[in-house]
Amino acid sequence: MKKKNILFALAAVCLPLALSAQKEREITLNEAIAMARAQSVDAAVALNELKTAYWEFRTFRADLLPEVNLTGTLPNYNKSYSSYQNSDGSYGFVRNNTLGLTGDLSIDQNIWLTGGKLSLTSSLDYIKQLGAGGNRHFMSVPVTLKLIQPIFGVNNIKWNRRIEPVRYAEAKAAFITATEEVTMRTITYYFNLLLAKENLGTAKQNQTNADHLYEVALAKRKMGQISENELLQLKLSALNAKAALTETESDLNAKMFQLRAFLGVGEDEVLSPVLPEAVEGPRMEYNQVLNKALERNSFAQNIRRRQLEADYEVATARGNLRSVDLFASVGYTGENRNFPAVYRNLQDNQIVQVGVKIPILDWGKRRGKVRVAKSNRDVVLSKIRQEQINFNQDIFLLVEHFNNQAQQLDIAKEADAIAQQRYKTSIETFLIGKINTLDLNDAQNSKDEARQKHISELYYYWYYYYQIRSLTLWDFRTNTELEADFDEIIRQ
Repeated sequence: MKKKNILFALAAVCLPLALSAQKEREITLNEAIAMARAQSVDAAVALNELKTAYWEFRTFRADLLPEVNLTGTLPNYNKSYSSYQNSDGSYGFVRNNTLGLTGDLSIDQNIWLTGGKLSLTSSLDYIKQLGAGGNRHFMSVPVTLKLIQPIFGVNNIKWNRRIEPVRYAEAKAAFITATEEVTMRTITYYFNLLLAKENLGTAKQNQTNADHLYEVALAKRKMGQISENELLQLKLSALNAKAALTETESDLNAKMFQLRAFLGVGEDEVLSPVLPEAVEGPRMEYNQVLNKALERNSFAQNIRRRQLEADYEVATARGNLRSVDLFASVGYTGENRNFPAVYRNLQDNQIVQVGVKIPILDWGKRRGKVRVAKSNRDVVLSKIRQEQINFNQDIFLLVEHFNNQAQQLDIAKEADAIAQQRYKTSIETFLIGKINTLDLNDAQNSKDEARQKHISELYYYWYYYYQIRSLTLWDFRTNTELEADFDEIIRQ
């Protein structure tokens, strides 16, 4: 028993300290949105996806620029036996004991117009026989101009020049959309907590009213003004109000944890959301919203990219029907036992090769791949047409929902005020015995439902508005486009 008293005393001391350690903080919807965009996990994911797309685009751009490459073998030591064939046809083995060095310095440039590659190369080879009486030898190619050019194959570089800018534009639009989606999730979590807070306040008030009415009913019962059934009904209402208070407290803690985790706020902060007001905005027009969405949404870029990729697959399959590659090399070469002399008395060094690969009999395999690529392209185009229809329909329904939501919000706001006043009047009327407990309970339920309906309609107003922003990347209140400094964002 003594141990229990000690534990109760510790709890009495520690509990106020724990509660005081938590810092209560009022937070507006705009503040929550700004925090989510800056430090939520979803915002970090969107940023990393943008950076990935940026570096992929930079890699593509680098393919169009000249490259300087140094390749070499430093050194190549060979001490082994190799077979050789004598003049009489017999074989023997000879011992190798050499040290070799090779190096190539080249400037390479992809030719996007033709899909070929042009290289300016300079190389130097050195070999020395090790051991007694070993010789050394140098061979140089001071300058060589090389061209590698596919004749009939697909021009990958040209296709990438068409596809990659569209892909990056899609990624940039998707980043802004993802930012707006972070806002939409913030709105959801914010209003969930706001509704839980309102429900807790309502539950506390309902419990206070229920306890007070029960005390009044006890006095009335003693005077015979109400029946035993009505007294029991009020006692039951008081118990239900107490149970509802416990449930709403638990729900508030859960919604608090959810919003704090999303915003990246410490668990020592108690967030107190402020009821936002609906901002007067223009009535949305379907055609205007649709045009903005088709112009700026990543969906438009996504359609263009998929069309190009489908065409690219067809072009690749057609290019594989036959293969003709041209290799040409023009330059000078020299060789000598001494290094300075290797660059004197240079000789022509010219190579021209034309490689051909044309199937004579492949049982229609390559042409079948062309037909498969065309069929896949038709499938992609059919899916795109259906997606466009669905996209237009979603835009139409969203505009209708938003325009209707403003009216629904005004109705809910007025109904909330009326229900609050009716409940207050019902309590006063019950105290003078003009209405029974059923009418009082009905007024209370109507009051609670009207308050929840008001907050719910306010939530949908903001949610629909930011959903339209996320699809159009346009702020219709300020009539400005949603932009981002991508260079600054990438440097973060």
